[in-house]
Amino acid sequence: MSLFLVLSATVRTASRHARLGGWLAGAVWLCAAPGAQAQAPAASAVALASALADPPPGMPAPPEIAARGFILQDLGSQQTLAAHQPDQSVPPASLTKLMTAYLVCQAVDAGQLRWDQRLPLSERAWRAAIGSGARALAPVGAQLTVTELLRGMAVLGANDAAVALAEGVAGSVDDFVARMNRQAQAWGLKGTQFRNPDGQTVSGQVSTPRELAWIAVRLLTEHPQVLDHTRQPSLTLGGVKQASNNLLLLRDPSVDGLQVAYAERLGYAMVATSRRAAAAGERRLVAVVVGASSAQARAIETQKLLNWGYSAFDAVRLYAAGQTVSTAPVWKGRASTVALGRTQPIVVTVPRGQAARIQTTLTRQDPLLAPLAQGQTVGTLHIRLGTQPWQTLPLQALEAVPSAGWLGRTWDAIRLGIQ
Repeated sequence: MSLFLVLSATVRTASRHARLGGWLAGAVWLCAAPGAQAQAPAASAVALASALADPPPGMPAPPEIAARGFILQDLGSQQTLAAHQPDQSVPPASLTKLMTAYLVCQAVDAGQLRWDQRLPLSERAWRAAIGSGARALAPVGAQLTVTELLRGMAVLGANDAAVALAEGVAGSVDDFVARMNRQAQAWGLKGTQFRNPDGQTVSGQVSTPRELAWIAVRLLTEHPQVLDHTRQPSLTLGGVKQASNNLLLLRDPSVDGLQVAYAERLGYAMVATSRRAAAAGERRLVAVVVGASSAQARAIETQKLLNWGYSAFDAVRLYAAGQTVSTAPVWKGRASTVALGRTQPIVVTVPRGQAARIQTTLTRQDPLLAPLAQGQTVGTLHIRLGTQPWQTLPLQALEAVPSAGWLGRTWDAIRLGIQ
């Protein structure tokens, strides 16, 4: 496998006197007020664009899936492996609880909640349960831990648990819903709007399979501890044991979440995640299936999609986490070079048997001007499968490069000006 470095060089045709004036002006500005180089788009926005992209041409065709729509994501390589009508607008129903879980885990990580903290079940929470035709987890006024509530929401789809958690995080359901929509907007989700934390079907609460997949990917990536709750095959509260309504948890030991749902306009739906060993290391897939005809069909078709995702592809590790992909020159810094790479392993998923066709090229945002922050995006890795563009990943500075002193900045300004 070869790595080609593509660098852009500016051809200057101006006179020597024009070049001299240019570097003098640059030297005055750089010596007076050094500043950080303009940042590339936020890493989450770049990852979102990759996750929302359709599979490239050349992907194997998925099996026939008896559902209205689906999407399959490979978490390690951040690639879409298959998609069918992923942008249809649907009521998310209980899949809404993925965003609720995300904000709960975020609050725990921030120290705003504790897993053993007890939260009361309000009358509003109780009504959310009985309004959906389900049995409430506990009577009004009972207090359950955050762990019990999150597991009730994940294992049983409990609406009262979702409402109690929302009130515990934000003080009120309305304020929590505002947080849900702010987070969706921060991720750039255009087709998602929330009206409640539990998923009861109301006007204006919508999403798409593609954007639900993104919420699941962010939940798993940023808060993997959620799997301690979603992988539970049953929940016992008050001496009563109830089995998970996610049939795949009971059938496939590699499946460890996430949520099932049903609504009239949605049909039977599921967001499932599975983890299996592979040659390049562990692989994790996320599947979203909507519009299945029954709970049994939902489980069968999702299992079919996951099995295909593992059997039809090879995951190839190109670089380890923190490994140097390339070294780039830095101007006006205390160091003259910086290593480029990623904090996560660089893995690419390709059709089985085609790993030898992978090629990579790299582009940089030259000239790189100090100061550079560790983790700052300063380049792009372009991955091709033969002649077919396959994947694009941002590369970051693996270490910080502070600004040089006045003399160093002046000297580099002169060198840049006369190139």
